[in-house]
Amino acid sequence: MSHAPAQPLRVLLFGYGLAGQVFHAPLLTAGGDYTIDVIVTSDPARSAAARAAHPGAQVVADADAAFALAGDCDLAVVCTPNDTHVELARRALDAGLHVVVDKPLALTVQEAEGLIEAADAAGRTLTVFQNRRWDGDFLTVRDVLASGELGDVCGFESAFEWWPPEVTTGRKDQTTVADGGCILYDLAPHLIDQALILFGPVREVYAEVDTRRPHAVNDDDVLISLEHENGVRSRLWMSSLAAQERPRFVLRGTRGAYVTFGLDPQESQLQAGRRPDDADFGAKARESWGRIGAGADLREVPTRRGSYESYYPELAAALRAGSRPPVDPRDSIAVMRIIEAALS
Repeated sequence: MSHAPAQPLRVLLFGYGLAGQVFHAPLLTAGGDYTIDVIVTSDPARSAAARAAHPGAQVVADADAAFALAGDCDLAVVCTPNDTHVELARRALDAGLHVVVDKPLALTVQEAEGLIEAADAAGRTLTVFQNRRWDGDFLTVRDVLASGELGDVCGFESAFEWWPPEVTTGRKDQTTVADGGCILYDLAPHLIDQALILFGPVREVYAEVDTRRPHAVNDDDVLISLEHENGVRSRLWMSSLAAQERPRFVLRGTRGAYVTFGLDPQESQLQAGRRPDDADFGAKARESWGRIGAGADLREVPTRRGSYESYYPELAAALRAGSRPPVDPRDSIAVMRIIEAALS
């Protein structure tokens, strides 16, 4: 007996900046699971770009106009500035929609808990876009850890840094910590989430949170050190002042270490207009593969292909089956507790 294919899930996309245009829209349209039916942006240039890229979508300028169309949608994807995430997600849940929120889910633990409670009460699925769980180098770190080749792992280092030493006029540089503009709300949700996946709950947090660039209004140079309950220490660096590169990941164990440099290529590929179905999408060049071993006794470890395109099909399957989404929003509570501790 044949079954009719599932109807695509209809998406209301809030925001068409970097996150909406470069990440979410290409991943949503990579397969047949979704259609983008409504796009919300007040910027004229972004509106024009949205209409050109998605001629079947209605492009509206504000949330009120979008929610007037919510009855014809199934899923809201919120990829607007950090301080708007909670309000838009709540309104979407109230409108009967499932909701994806780009990280961070909220700016406080209390807000995040309230949003999860609202989703439970509405009987809707709430999830968070933690795309860097599907970075190829992070997937490789998970494989190396699971292999046991390093012996007992005692230390993990993770760095996401760049070199724009001048403050820009962009929103991230001009938004205060209170409004979610700091690097802790930008990069820490990724790095902390990855550390928790690898090594589990944390019993102690130490942080150095600094503002180094002239005229900066939020932090731009951060170290977070976590002591996990299993005894492993994770040290996470985020900085806008990295004039020279440090390793992206380091795993240190009693029988050796794994070290890899360079960022996962998927973001730059998406910005360049590449598609997830391109043959080499997510593939890291061999010269950037990590090495494993001790002293001079090292060997290459091929970096796994990254797969951001896995997120939305997994979510579609979960929504249709009524099962758990690919990212449990409760994971964000643990992340937010660490960010709050770092800011305190």
